[in-house]
Amino acid sequence: MAVVGREAQARRFAGLERRGQVRLALLLLPAVAFLLFFYGYPVAAMLLRSVNDPAWGSQNFEPLVTARSTIDLVVAELPMNAYVRVFGITLQIALGVTAATLLLGYPVAYALASLPPTQANLLMILVLVPFWTSILVRSYAWMVLLGREGLINQFLVGVGFAGEPLQLLNTRGAVYVGMIHVLLPFMILPLYAVMRGIDRSLLRAAENLGARPSQVFRWVFLPLSLPGVAAGCLLVFILALGFYITPALLGGQRDVMVSMLIQQQVTQLNWGVASALALVLLVFALAIYVAFTRILGVQRLFGGARA
Repeated sequence: MAVVGREAQARRFAGLERRGQVRLALLLLPAVAFLLFFYGYPVAAMLLRSVNDPAWGSQNFEPLVTARSTIDLVVAELPMNAYVRVFGITLQIALGVTAATLLLGYPVAYALASLPPTQANLLMILVLVPFWTSILVRSYAWMVLLGREGLINQFLVGVGFAGEPLQLLNTRGAVYVGMIHVLLPFMILPLYAVMRGIDRSLLRAAENLGARPSQVFRWVFLPLSLPGVAAGCLLVFILALGFYITPALLGGQRDVMVSMLIQQQVTQLNWGVASALALVLLVFALAIYVAFTRILGVQRLFGGARA
C-alpha cells in the first residue's frame, strides 16, 4: 500500500509539474509570437533576399570578395576592395569604442560598487540620464559642440591652443566621442551588477593575509569582475558594429561603417546587396558572441556554470 501511495503521489506531482509547464508556456506565448512576427520574420525575409534578389544565386555576395568594388563611396577610390575596407573601418571603430568605454566605465562601476547601496543608487541616476535622451538629439548636440563655431573650438581659440577653429566635426575622433557617450552606460551597468555581487569578505581576507591594496585588486577583485568585463565588452562591441545615426552625423566620408553602406544600398533599392551585407554583419556578430561565451565565460553572468 505504501508503494502504491508513493506512486500515486509521484503521478500527482508529475501532473502538477506538467500543468505548471503549460502555464509557463502560455505566459511566454505572447512574447514569443511578438518576437517571431516583428523580429524573426523580417530577419528571415532579409536572409532570403540575400540569395534570391534579383535572382537565386550568390551574386549579391560577389562584391565582398572581388578584387575591386564600384560602390559610390570615397573609399572606392582606394586600391583595395571597398566593402572589405568598410568592414575593416567598422571593426576598428567598434574595437576602439569598446576599449575606451571599458577604460572609462570600469573605474566608475568600481566607485559605485564601493559605495553604500543608497548612495550608489542615487549616483546611478547620472549613468542612466543619457537613456532619457534620444540618440539623435545627443548626436546633434555633439555636432553643435564640435562645429567650427562650437563651444569646444571657441574655448581652444580663446585659451590660445589654436589660432583658428579646428576640424573636429566629420572626423574619426568625433565618431569615437559620440559613440562612447552613447554606449558608455551599456558598459557600466554590467560591470556594476557583477562588482556589487562580489563577496567583500574575500577582499578583507586577502588584506588580513598581508596583501597590499593593489595586490587585492589585481589578484582577487579583478578576476572576479571579469564576467562583467566580458559582458560589457560583448554588449558594447555588438551595438557598435551596427551603429548608424552617430557615425552618419559626426563622421567623415572616409569613416563609412557597414550600417551606412547598408542604408546607401537600400536607398538605391539594391535590396539584395543590402541584405547580403546585413547577413554578413549578423554572422560576424553571432561569431563574436559565441567566442565570448566559450572563451570568457559570459554565461556566468546569467547564472550558468563555466565549462
